[in-house]
Amino acid sequence: MLVKQVIVIRRKYPKGGIRLGKTIAQACHSSMAFLASIVQTKSELTEVQKYWLENSFRKICVQVDSEEELVIIHEAAVAAGLVSHLITDNGATEFSGVPTKTCCCIGPDLDEKIDQITGKLKLL
Repeated sequence: MLVKQVIVIRRKYPKGGIRLGKTIAQACHSSMAFLASIVQTKSELTEVQKYWLENSFRKICVQVDSEEELVIIHEAAVAAGLVSHLITDNGATEFSGVPTKTCCCIGPDLDEKIDQITGKLKLL
């Protein structure tokens, strides 16, 4: 069984870029959102999610250029029945205090399901 989590990272912002460390932190937030939601809602893991946790923790990072692209990918994943978490930075250390969408994380789920949404995106 091939299972992964795909982190979709926004690379361009209206007033320039963000620090690499901030980008990594945002990606980590998105990856952890999957587990946090399970804990907070006291939900059960699916068999695929259990497999991912017990066997691989496989993650793939891809990129989009804009907030619009990021939201489109997130919404497509949700519409396809995939778990997707969209992360919005609160703007405290970047973005001049303006909340800004930075990334989303899709899965973990079967490769073939996620690839329908993210398969054509460029690797980071």
